[in-house]
Amino acid sequence: MTQIRVELGEQSYPILVEPGALEMAAQHLQGFAANSRLFVLTDDHVGAHLLPRLQHAFAGSAIDLVVKSLPAGEASKSWRQLERVTDWLLAEGAERSDTLVALGGGVIGDLTGFAAAIVKRGCNFVQIPTSLLAQVDSSVGGKTAINSSVGKNLIGSFNQPRFVLIDPLVLDSLPDRELRAGYAEVVKYGLINDAGFFEWCEANSEQLLNRAPDALSEAIVHSVRAKALIVGEDEKELSGRRALLNLGHTFGHALEAETGFSDRLVHGEAVAAGMALAFRYSVRRGHCDAADAERVAAHLKAVGLPHSLASASVQASGERLVDHMMHDKKMSGGTLPFLLANGIGQSFLAKDVDLADVAAFLDESA
Repeated sequence: MTQIRVELGEQSYPILVEPGALEMAAQHLQGFAANSRLFVLTDDHVGAHLLPRLQHAFAGSAIDLVVKSLPAGEASKSWRQLERVTDWLLAEGAERSDTLVALGGGVIGDLTGFAAAIVKRGCNFVQIPTSLLAQVDSSVGGKTAINSSVGKNLIGSFNQPRFVLIDPLVLDSLPDRELRAGYAEVVKYGLINDAGFFEWCEANSEQLLNRAPDALSEAIVHSVRAKALIVGEDEKELSGRRALLNLGHTFGHALEAETGFSDRLVHGEAVAAGMALAFRYSVRRGHCDAADAERVAAHLKAVGLPHSLASASVQASGERLVDHMMHDKKMSGGTLPFLLANGIGQSFLAKDVDLADVAAFLDESA
């Protein structure tokens, strides 16, 4: 068992990483059950596999689980599903002292956190992330949002959870594609500022993707510690420190938008391709050695992740992809900052990127 704390003053909260923690959920969550109940939000896929285990954990307790299941997939991060969730909570008599439990991946975590922020001007929520991507990234840090027809995560709020419960064993039922997609966010922590961890990923990716418990746990704990430290230093991206966590996301979100936020390209796959593009663009600008960019792309390719526009099956023009970027929530004063790199483990925020040059680069990369 490993406990990590996100230090945010009065909003600080613990993250518990423990194999088998789902079966101990009643013990871990009993302090959050106002009125002897918890409101659980999940999706149809996760619910089929893991909801019975959660319910069994609470069997015999005095806590009632009030459950709502939504369709699986990115499309549930929408106004329509947010309305369904908030109407359900109000119809069930949810109070500000109640707690929502997100049992699912990034979609359910984002949607639950946003609903918790706005129902009766705010109630509590906890995260039980069930995908690798959610365990190492989206469940930590309090970014909650839904998508707009214009772009990804454009409607939301910062809303920190009260507690994050991570059970690496729930990944046993995660589809291989989703495991690989989550691995992209693990690799990201090495590429941001920890070259040694990227080397660990190169050496241990096969074990991790084969679900070796020790490799999975080590990757999760290392990633969560790295993110908790950054979030504690810059909760709302005011200093630019937290922006480092967006490595690959500016390119990646454009790819997701081009593929309609669909299963054609899931989030972690888009981030993987986006990181490879960010390193190649860094080479173009003279920041990074070509050997580093190719090493990153080679590793992503070796683990079965997209590492280029072609491998992401995106054929749009550079101008079209840049048009998607123009709706990025990080746009400020007509400029869009990019996460680039001086090398592996040496990412930085560039605020002088010419979007016309980005479009030309993407056309040349097609």
